[in-house]
Amino acid sequence: MNRERRELLRDAAVDVLAQAGGRGLTHRAVDAVAGVPLGTAKNYFPTRDALLRAVAERCLERCRERADALAEAGPTDRAGVAALLAALLRELAGPGRPRVLAYLELLTEGARRPWLAALLDPIAAADFAAHARLLRPLGAAGSAERARALTLALHGALPHLLVAGPGTLAAAGLDDLDGFARDVLDAVCPGAPTEHAP
Repeated sequence: MNRERRELLRDAAVDVLAQAGGRGLTHRAVDAVAGVPLGTAKNYFPTRDALLRAVAERCLERCRERADALAEAGPTDRAGVAALLAALLRELAGPGRPRVLAYLELLTEGARRPWLAALLDPIAAADFAAHARLLRPLGAAGSAERARALTLALHGALPHLLVAGPGTLAAAGLDDLDGFARDVLDAVCPGAPTEHAP
């Protein structure tokens, strides 16, 4: 089978799941978004479960790319880590929004499909490990516990950023992502407050 077309279909399936939700994920919809003849997606992914698996695998690949990028960025001071966290939230709520929406839809589907839950498990687990590496240069004692708190805070912020209700964003401090990132980092790693960037 054509590898490039398979990748096109997987990305289209991510977009369909993000835009139309679980009920909207059909072979016909994937074909339409990919701009390919009807029946193409079914040739590559014969069942709906196969489509869900393709989206989960694509999300896992993107997650690993993101973890690698975090590792490469490697800021070594509090201000740099806070800036990276704010940039990460902006990316996930902006250009990365379809991927996050698709992932949240997959989590809902995974609650009813153990095989899908097993595919999704490494995605969240990778976030905990990536954030532990991010905090390590700060010399924070108990970095595993702090990484858990940081990861859960960021994961908890994402649905609010995606819905973007102004009252909720203001109440959560998410209307200022730089300030939110500094505050979360200061709460997770108490010490000298993170300085504002000039």
